[in-house]
Amino acid sequence: MFQKINTIAVATLLFAMIFSSCSDYQKVLKSSDYEWKYQKAKEYYDEEDYIRAINLFEELLTIYKGTSKAEDLYYYYAYCHYHQLDYILAGHYFRSFFQTFPFSKNAEEAEYLSAFCYYKDSPSFSLDQTYTLKAIEEMQLFINKHPESERVKEANGIIDKLRFKLEKKSYENASLYYHIGDYKAAITALKNSLKEFPDTEYREEIMFLTLKSSFLLADKSVISKKKDRYENAKKEFATFKNAYPESKKMKDAAKFEEKIMQYLAGENI
Repeated sequence: MFQKINTIAVATLLFAMIFSSCSDYQKVLKSSDYEWKYQKAKEYYDEEDYIRAINLFEELLTIYKGTSKAEDLYYYYAYCHYHQLDYILAGHYFRSFFQTFPFSKNAEEAEYLSAFCYYKDSPSFSLDQTYTLKAIEEMQLFINKHPESERVKEANGIIDKLRFKLEKKSYENASLYYHIGDYKAAITALKNSLKEFPDTEYREEIMFLTLKSSFLLADKSVISKKKDRYENAKKEFATFKNAYPESKKMKDAAKFEEKIMQYLAGENI
Protein backbone atom coordinates (compact mmCIF):
# COMPACT_ATOMS: atom_id res chain seq x y z
CA MET A 1 0.00 0.00 0.00
CA PHE A 2 2.80 2.38 0.95
CA GLN A 3 4.64 1.60 -2.30
CA LYS A 4 1.52 2.35 -4.34
CA ILE A 5 1.04 5.71 -2.60
CA ASN A 6 4.72 6.54 -3.11
CA THR A 7 4.46 5.76 -6.84
CA ILE A 8 1.39 7.98 -7.19
CA ALA A 9 3.19 10.80 -5.37
CA VAL A 10 6.21 10.57 -7.67
CA ALA A 11 4.01 10.51 -10.76
CA THR A 12 2.06 13.53 -9.49
CA LEU A 13 5.28 15.42 -8.81
CA LEU A 14 6.65 14.62 -12.27
CA PHE A 15 3.41 15.75 -13.91
CA ALA A 16 3.51 18.99 -11.95
CA MET A 17 7.13 19.60 -12.99
CA ILE A 18 6.37 18.92 -16.66
CA PHE A 19 3.28 21.14 -16.57
CA SER A 20 5.26 23.91 -14.88
CA SER A 21 8.04 23.56 -17.42
CA CYS A 22 5.61 23.76 -20.32
CA SER A 23 3.91 26.74 -18.75
CA ASP A 24 7.23 28.55 -18.32
CA TYR A 25 8.19 27.83 -21.90
CA GLN A 26 4.87 29.21 -23.15
CA LYS A 27 5.55 32.40 -21.23
CA VAL A 28 8.93 32.70 -22.92
CA LEU A 29 7.41 32.09 -26.35
CA LYS A 30 4.74 34.78 -25.85
CA SER A 31 7.09 37.30 -24.28
CA SER A 32 8.12 40.44 -26.15
CA ASP A 33 11.13 40.82 -23.87
CA TYR A 34 13.65 39.65 -26.44
CA GLU A 35 16.66 39.99 -24.18
CA TRP A 36 15.03 37.62 -21.69
CA LYS A 37 14.03 35.33 -24.54
CA TYR A 38 17.65 35.35 -25.74
CA GLN A 39 18.92 34.35 -22.30
CA LYS A 40 16.31 31.60 -22.00
CA ALA A 41 17.21 30.25 -25.44
CA LYS A 42 20.84 29.90 -24.32
CA GLU A 43 19.68 28.25 -21.08
CA TYR A 44 17.66 25.69 -23.03
CA TYR A 45 20.67 25.12 -25.27
CA ASP A 46 22.99 24.56 -22.29
CA GLU A 47 20.44 22.12 -20.86
CA GLU A 48 20.47 20.29 -24.24
CA ASP A 49 16.81 21.10 -24.75
CA TYR A 50 17.45 21.81 -28.42
CA ILE A 51 13.85 21.66 -29.60
CA ARG A 52 12.82 24.57 -27.40
CA ALA A 53 16.06 26.42 -28.02
CA ILE A 54 15.78 26.17 -31.78
CA ASN A 55 12.29 27.72 -31.84
CA LEU A 56 13.48 30.70 -29.83
CA PHE A 57 16.70 31.17 -31.83
CA GLU A 58 14.71 31.03 -35.06
CA GLU A 59 12.49 33.91 -33.92
CA LEU A 60 15.42 35.89 -32.51
CA LEU A 61 17.40 35.63 -35.74
CA THR A 62 14.76 37.78 -37.40
CA ILE A 63 14.58 40.20 -34.49
CA TYR A 64 18.34 40.71 -34.17
CA LYS A 65 19.29 40.53 -37.85
CA GLY A 66 22.09 42.99 -38.57
CA THR A 67 22.92 43.50 -34.87
CA SER A 68 25.87 42.36 -32.77
CA LYS A 69 23.83 39.43 -31.45
CA ALA A 70 23.18 37.97 -34.88
CA GLU A 71 26.52 36.16 -35.04
CA ASP A 72 26.05 34.24 -31.78
CA LEU A 73 22.43 33.48 -32.61
CA TYR A 74 23.35 31.99 -35.97
CA TYR A 75 26.13 29.94 -34.35
CA TYR A 76 23.79 28.49 -31.71
CA TYR A 77 21.07 27.90 -34.29
CA ALA A 78 23.39 25.85 -36.52
CA TYR A 79 24.55 23.81 -33.54
CA CYS A 80 20.95 23.11 -32.49
CA HIS A 81 20.37 21.35 -35.82
CA TYR A 82 23.71 19.56 -35.46
CA HIS A 83 22.88 18.24 -31.99
CA GLN A 84 19.52 17.02 -33.29
CA LEU A 85 21.47 15.02 -35.92
CA ASP A 86 19.89 17.00 -38.74
CA TYR A 87 23.16 17.21 -40.67
CA ILE A 88 21.65 18.53 -43.88
CA LEU A 89 20.26 21.65 -42.20
CA ALA A 90 23.22 21.93 -39.82
CA GLY A 91 25.65 21.88 -42.74
CA HIS A 92 23.58 24.51 -44.54
CA TYR A 93 23.58 26.85 -41.54
CA PHE A 94 27.29 26.32 -40.77
CA ARG A 95 28.03 27.26 -44.40
CA SER A 96 25.82 30.32 -44.14
CA PHE A 97 27.55 31.25 -40.89
CA PHE A 98 31.13 31.34 -42.22
CA GLN A 99 29.99 33.01 -45.44
CA THR A 100 28.06 35.68 -43.50
CA PHE A 101 30.65 36.12 -40.74
CA PRO A 102 34.01 35.31 -42.42
CA PHE A 103 36.01 37.17 -39.76
CA SER A 104 34.29 35.53 -36.79
CA LYS A 105 36.44 33.63 -34.30
CA ASN A 106 34.11 30.70 -35.04
CA ALA A 107 34.33 30.94 -38.85
CA GLU A 108 36.98 28.22 -39.25
CA GLU A 109 35.08 25.88 -36.93
CA ALA A 110 31.86 26.46 -38.87
CA GLU A 111 33.62 25.85 -42.18
CA TYR A 112 35.00 22.55 -40.89
CA LEU A 113 31.64 21.49 -39.47
CA SER A 114 29.96 22.29 -42.78
CA ALA A 115 32.22 19.68 -44.42
CA PHE A 116 31.88 17.35 -41.44
CA CYS A 117 28.10 17.32 -41.84
CA TYR A 118 28.52 15.93 -45.36
CA TYR A 119 30.70 13.22 -43.83
CA LYS A 120 28.06 12.40 -41.22
CA ASP A 121 25.46 12.09 -43.98
CA SER A 122 27.67 9.82 -46.09
CA PRO A 123 25.76 6.52 -46.35
CA SER A 124 26.83 2.88 -46.50
CA PHE A 125 29.11 2.04 -49.45
CA SER A 126 26.29 0.13 -51.13
CA LEU A 127 24.15 3.28 -51.50
CA ASP A 128 24.47 6.42 -53.62
CA GLN A 129 27.76 8.19 -52.77
CA THR A 130 26.86 11.79 -53.67
CA TYR A 131 27.38 12.96 -50.08
CA THR A 132 30.63 10.99 -49.83
CA LEU A 133 32.04 12.75 -52.89
CA LYS A 134 30.83 16.12 -51.61
CA ALA A 135 32.35 15.48 -48.18
CA ILE A 136 35.75 14.69 -49.76
CA GLU A 137 35.53 17.84 -51.87
CA GLU A 138 34.58 20.05 -48.92
CA MET A 139 37.19 18.54 -46.59
CA GLN A 140 39.89 19.08 -49.23
CA LEU A 141 38.78 22.68 -49.70
CA PHE A 142 39.03 23.19 -45.95
CA ILE A 143 42.56 21.73 -45.89
CA ASN A 144 43.64 23.89 -48.83
CA LYS A 145 42.23 27.01 -47.21
CA HIS A 146 43.47 26.27 -43.68
CA PRO A 147 46.70 24.23 -44.07
CA GLU A 148 47.90 25.25 -40.59
CA SER A 149 44.66 24.38 -38.82
CA GLU A 150 44.74 21.87 -35.96
CA ARG A 151 41.77 20.21 -37.69
CA VAL A 152 43.77 19.26 -40.82
CA LYS A 153 44.92 15.92 -39.36
CA GLU A 154 41.36 14.92 -38.58
CA ALA A 155 40.17 16.16 -41.98
CA ASN A 156 42.77 14.00 -43.74
CA GLY A 157 41.71 11.01 -41.68
CA ILE A 158 38.10 11.53 -42.71
CA ILE A 159 39.08 11.83 -46.38
CA ASP A 160 40.91 8.50 -46.10
CA LYS A 161 37.80 6.84 -44.62
CA LEU A 162 35.58 8.28 -47.34
CA ARG A 163 37.94 7.25 -50.14
CA PHE A 164 38.06 3.72 -48.75
CA LYS A 165 34.27 3.65 -48.91
CA LEU A 166 34.44 4.63 -52.59
CA GLU A 167 37.13 1.99 -53.19
CA LYS A 168 34.95 -0.67 -51.60
CA LYS A 169 31.91 0.37 -53.63
CA SER A 170 33.97 0.32 -56.84
CA TYR A 171 35.37 -3.13 -56.02
CA GLU A 172 31.98 -4.58 -55.04
CA ASN A 173 30.29 -3.19 -58.16
CA ALA A 174 33.03 -4.57 -60.41
CA SER A 175 33.12 -8.00 -58.75
CA LEU A 176 29.35 -8.25 -59.06
CA TYR A 177 29.73 -8.70 -62.82
CA TYR A 178 32.04 -11.65 -62.14
CA HIS A 179 29.59 -13.23 -59.70
CA ILE A 180 26.71 -13.03 -62.18
CA GLY A 181 28.85 -14.51 -64.94
CA ASP A 182 29.20 -11.45 -67.15
CA TYR A 183 32.95 -11.89 -67.54
CA LYS A 184 33.46 -9.38 -70.32
CA ALA A 185 31.83 -6.61 -68.27
CA ALA A 186 33.72 -7.81 -65.18
CA ILE A 187 37.10 -7.39 -66.90
CA THR A 188 36.25 -3.83 -67.95
CA ALA A 189 34.82 -2.87 -64.54
CA LEU A 190 37.69 -4.43 -62.58
CA LYS A 191 40.31 -2.64 -64.68
CA ASN A 192 38.46 0.66 -64.36
CA SER A 193 38.30 0.18 -60.58
CA LEU A 194 42.05 -0.40 -60.45
CA LYS A 195 42.67 2.61 -62.68
CA GLU A 196 40.57 4.80 -60.40
CA PHE A 197 42.09 3.44 -57.18
CA PRO A 198 45.59 2.15 -58.07
CA ASP A 199 46.64 1.85 -54.40
CA THR A 200 43.49 0.11 -53.20
CA GLU A 201 43.81 -2.67 -50.65
CA TYR A 202 41.68 -4.75 -53.01
CA ARG A 203 44.38 -4.60 -55.70
CA GLU A 204 45.47 -8.25 -55.45
CA GLU A 205 41.89 -9.54 -55.45
CA ILE A 206 40.97 -7.29 -58.39
CA MET A 207 43.92 -8.52 -60.45
CA PHE A 208 43.13 -12.16 -59.63
CA LEU A 209 39.46 -11.73 -60.57
CA THR A 210 40.56 -10.05 -63.81
CA LEU A 211 42.70 -13.11 -64.61
CA LYS A 212 39.92 -15.51 -63.64
CA SER A 213 37.30 -13.57 -65.64
CA SER A 214 39.62 -13.50 -68.66
CA PHE A 215 40.13 -17.26 -68.46
CA LEU A 216 36.41 -18.01 -68.04
CA LEU A 217 35.50 -15.62 -70.86
CA ALA A 218 37.90 -17.45 -73.17
CA ASP A 219 36.76 -20.86 -71.96
CA LYS A 220 33.09 -20.08 -72.67
CA SER A 221 33.67 -18.26 -75.97
CA VAL A 222 32.79 -19.48 -79.45
CA ILE A 223 35.68 -21.09 -81.33
CA SER A 224 36.39 -18.02 -83.46
CA LYS A 225 37.12 -15.89 -80.36
CA LYS A 226 38.86 -18.42 -78.12
CA LYS A 227 42.46 -17.93 -79.28
CA ASP A 228 42.50 -14.14 -78.88
CA ARG A 229 40.81 -14.36 -75.51
CA TYR A 230 43.18 -17.04 -74.25
CA GLU A 231 46.06 -14.81 -75.35
CA ASN A 232 44.55 -12.02 -73.26
CA ALA A 233 44.15 -14.39 -70.31
CA LYS A 234 47.81 -15.38 -70.69
CA LYS A 235 48.80 -11.71 -70.40
CA GLU A 236 46.63 -11.30 -67.30
CA PHE A 237 48.38 -14.27 -65.68
CA ALA A 238 51.79 -12.74 -66.41
CA THR A 239 50.66 -9.42 -64.94
CA PHE A 240 49.31 -11.06 -61.78
CA LYS A 241 52.42 -13.25 -61.32
CA ASN A 242 54.72 -10.27 -61.76
CA ALA A 243 52.78 -8.21 -59.19
CA TYR A 244 52.18 -10.97 -56.61
CA PRO A 245 54.62 -13.87 -57.11
CA GLU A 246 54.10 -15.03 -53.51
CA SER A 247 50.32 -14.68 -53.51
CA LYS A 248 48.24 -17.35 -51.78
CA LYS A 249 46.16 -17.33 -54.96
CA MET A 250 49.12 -18.29 -57.14
CA LYS A 251 48.27 -22.00 -56.94
CA ASP A 252 44.84 -21.34 -58.48
CA ALA A 253 46.33 -18.83 -60.94
CA ALA A 254 48.83 -21.49 -62.10
CA LYS A 255 45.96 -23.87 -62.90
CA PHE A 256 44.48 -21.24 -65.20
CA GLU A 257 47.86 -20.75 -66.86
CA GLU A 258 48.24 -24.49 -67.43
CA LYS A 259 44.90 -24.71 -69.21
CA ILE A 260 45.62 -21.54 -71.18
CA MET A 261 48.95 -22.91 -72.40
CA GLN A 262 47.36 -26.27 -73.28
CA TYR A 263 44.84 -24.56 -75.51
CA LEU A 264 47.37 -22.27 -77.16
CA ALA A 265 49.63 -25.27 -77.79
CA GLY A 266 46.78 -26.86 -79.67
CA GLU A 267 45.82 -29.40 -77.04
CA ASN A 268 42.21 -30.32 -76.35
CA ILE A 269 41.16 -29.04 -72.90
